[in-house]
Amino acid sequence: MAQKMMQDLGHKLLQWAQLFGLIIVAIATIFAIGHQVYTMIAVMNVALADLLMLFIYLEVLAMVAMYLEMGKLPIRIPLYIAIVALARYLILDMKEMDSLRLIGVAGTALLLAVCVFVIRYGHYRFPYDKSE
Repeated sequence: MAQKMMQDLGHKLLQWAQLFGLIIVAIATIFAIGHQVYTMIAVMNVALADLLMLFIYLEVLAMVAMYLEMGKLPIRIPLYIAIVALARYLILDMKEMDSLRLIGVAGTALLLAVCVFVIRYGHYRFPYDKSE
């Protein structure tokens, strides 16, 4: 009986810690969006890299919202974030990259895109039960 109560208490504490962490991530992401917008306004310029960074922030917020709503994290969201981050990296540092690094980063983005395709195909071909 006492062991069950301790397990329940531990589970509740972990749930609260997880919720607290997600709230911190959401607040920090909102702060980062505000800072990015402030910087764009201050320099009176919006570059593609700035838009991609905002897109990454929005994906992080969507990931937090999905996790809070469903209690689980679809693996595709971090993959999308990684693809956009690699695209941003390519855009910002393309001039300084040697061809081998350029091919490596582009190949990594392609590999992540293939992973997303395989995961989406798997979900379509082998759907989860509604209870899962």
